[in-house]
Amino acid sequence: MNAPLPSALFTPSWHAELELAYGRFADCTRPVLRRHQGPLRVQKHLYAEGPQVCQHIIVHPPGGIAGGDRLNISAKVGEQAWAQLTSPGAAKWYRASGPAHQQLALQVAAGATLEWLPQESIVYSGAQAELQTRIELQGDARLCYWDMVALGRPASGERFDSGEFRSRLDIHRDGQLLWHERQRIAGNDGLLDSPIGLGGQPVFATLLITGEIDAELLERCRELPSAVRGDLTQLPGLLVARCLADEALHARAWLIALWQQLRPALLGREAVPPRIWNT
Repeated sequence: MNAPLPSALFTPSWHAELELAYGRFADCTRPVLRRHQGPLRVQKHLYAEGPQVCQHIIVHPPGGIAGGDRLNISAKVGEQAWAQLTSPGAAKWYRASGPAHQQLALQVAAGATLEWLPQESIVYSGAQAELQTRIELQGDARLCYWDMVALGRPASGERFDSGEFRSRLDIHRDGQLLWHERQRIAGNDGLLDSPIGLGGQPVFATLLITGEIDAELLERCRELPSAVRGDLTQLPGLLVARCLADEALHARAWLIALWQQLRPALLGREAVPPRIWNT
């Protein structure tokens, strides 16, 4: 006789954690912690720019995020270390009857540098995506952070007619709030088409990089040729760039072009795009 297995054995959602840490040893940044639980991994670390910059590619093997999924990612960059984190492709948030969550916690010690440069998040119509990011900077720590969000699937003609996207981003330096942002966009919301919202553009992107640039470089960045509607704002100790686009490809190209201009000026190294971006 075949008896049904207890329902507790079947979990229709993924709960995954990834914990990373980096340290500086002589002139080399090395991973000092790499712990995972569930379907979150990093590939073997790379040194495309030499030993000072350690690059890791974060991989989520299921390929998509559905209702009930919960992803927790944390990374600590020790003093004088430099870590660059990216992803091999878009994160896909699927239509679901319940919310899916991603929590990101980043800590950057004095003298250290972190580049968080993932590819875009595609939020399908009907998805319920909740993202929360907290970044702690110490002393003169440096940060380059970007995110790209595509609501619906523009290439397939899918509008974001139902579901909800929520995000929260907090950046602190030595306990003082440097940046706070909250977003909530509901499917078929008037803000999707409003000129004071997304203006009919399904893709939005933000780049945040610590430091300040001169007026000449700011103007040069504003004049970069692109297919997006974007601009930059210099705040005390933080440069903010935002854009709206009709395709994620255009937003990504704009962010990369800005990064290539700003990285040498604010982080002191020429920009070398990760090879994974071209695959």
